[in-house]
Amino acid sequence: MNPHDPKDPGLIARMAADPDVQATARRLFDLSCRYRYSYNFSWMGRPVIQYPQDLVAMQELIWTVQPDLIVETGVAHGGSLVFYASMLELLGRPGTVLGIDIEIRPHNRSAIEAHPMFRRIELIEGSSIAPDVVRRVHERAATAKRVLVVLDSNHSHAHVLAELEAYSPLVRSGSYVVVFDTVVEDMDPSLMGGRPWSKGDNAKTAVHAFLKSNPRFELDREIEQKLLLTVAPDGFLRCVRD
Repeated sequence: MNPHDPKDPGLIARMAADPDVQATARRLFDLSCRYRYSYNFSWMGRPVIQYPQDLVAMQELIWTVQPDLIVETGVAHGGSLVFYASMLELLGRPGTVLGIDIEIRPHNRSAIEAHPMFRRIELIEGSSIAPDVVRRVHERAATAKRVLVVLDSNHSHAHVLAELEAYSPLVRSGSYVVVFDTVVEDMDPSLMGGRPWSKGDNAKTAVHAFLKSNPRFELDREIEQKLLLTVAPDGFLRCVRD
C-alpha cells in the first residue's frame, strides 16, 4: 500500500466481496433510478446527469492520466463537458474537451458557448459513428499526446461497439476508454422508459464483445468496486499497451 494513499486495496476487495454490501448497493441504485437520481446534480451551473460517485472516479482518472484531449460522445446539457474542462483547468496545463452529439440543441449550445469553461471545449454535431465525424476526431487527436475517451451517447450494442472500434485507437497505454450506462444490462427493463437499449443489447454487451478481440484493453474493476454506486460497471477500460 502506498503510504501517501489512504485507500486500502485489500479493504476495497473485501467490501466488493461482501454480499450484504453489494446487495444493499444494488437495491439503493435500483430505487434511486425510480426517482431519476442522476438528474439531481449540476456542475458549475450546467446539468451533469451523472452519479456523484462517477464524477469523482473521472476526476481521479483525469489526474492520473493527465490528458491533453478528452473526447466525449453525448453532450446533452453540457454538464460533463464543463466538468472535464474544469478538471483540465485545475491541472494548469493545455487541454481540451471535444464533445460530439448527433444533435446539440440550440439552447444547450448557447449555454455551453457562454460558459467560462468553453475556452477548453470544442463541439462537433453529428453521429459519433459517422465516417466524417470519426475522421474529424482523429484529425483533432493527431496532435494530442494523451487522449482519454468517454462514451455516453446511444447505448445500444451496435452503436457502442462501433464507437469503441472508432475511438479506442486514440488511447495509449495508461489511459482509458470509459463507457457509461453499462449498468443497463443489470437493470429491470421496465426502467428503460422505451429506450432502444435493454438487457442483451446495451453498452455492457458491447464492451464484452470488444474486449474479446482487443487485448490492448482490460477492465479496471477496482474503480467500480470502490464506488459501490456507478452507472459504469465493467465500463472502465484501461489501455495496457500501445
